[in-house]
Amino acid sequence: MVLVLLVAIPLLVHTTKGGSTGSAGSHYEMLGSCRMVCDPYTTSQTGQELTAVSPSPQDYSGRKTKSGLRGPPGIPGPQGARGPPGEPGKPGPQGLPGPGPGGYVPSLYSPKIAFYAGLRKQHEGSEVLKFDDVVTNVGNYYEPTTGKFTCPLPGIYYFTYHVLMRGGDGTSMWADLKKNGQVRASAIAQDADQNYDYASNSVILHLDVGDEVCVQLDGGKVHGGNTNKYSTFSGFLIYPD
Repeated sequence: MVLVLLVAIPLLVHTTKGGSTGSAGSHYEMLGSCRMVCDPYTTSQTGQELTAVSPSPQDYSGRKTKSGLRGPPGIPGPQGARGPPGEPGKPGPQGLPGPGPGGYVPSLYSPKIAFYAGLRKQHEGSEVLKFDDVVTNVGNYYEPTTGKFTCPLPGIYYFTYHVLMRGGDGTSMWADLKKNGQVRASAIAQDADQNYDYASNSVILHLDVGDEVCVQLDGGKVHGGNTNKYSTFSGFLIYPD
């Protein structure tokens, strides 16, 4: 006869031995915490006792358990040792070249070169215009007797000219600004039912020492102005090399 009972006590094994020969003994065995098996037909032999059987531990591997509340953060540990220096970075792009070996440096000497002159006499044909009414000639590098500016210092220069055409006969006038005999700017005035018209232009040039700049006619007639300066020629140094 097998009897299963629910109990709430630890595992217990109880063995009862018979007192006399031939008497039947009782064998009680409790398995786990919820089952008891009674086997009255099994007799124990002399000197043999039942041993306790422990249940196998429950396996929680692979099971998701509910996490508890997060505790407060711990105290920060001491600062660690300084690590080794990193590898050097890649070189940056090359910068723009400067104006010279020393780069941009303030100059203690700032040269002053400028001139402005008007035309008194009339010219025609292919003459170099001699602007002989000089108003400004800083450095005296413009020569009114030749009508030419001679560069004393290499650098960037600005020049402009305005020439009044003497018309009335239906012709046109051309005036060129030349550097060392080569045309660097041109202007034209046309006689279209009027007696006077202007031809003008301006340039920015790089000059070296000794370069010459002038204004020359390439046909037509130029009106002089005595001291009125209807026709003018001027220039100045922007910055030296």
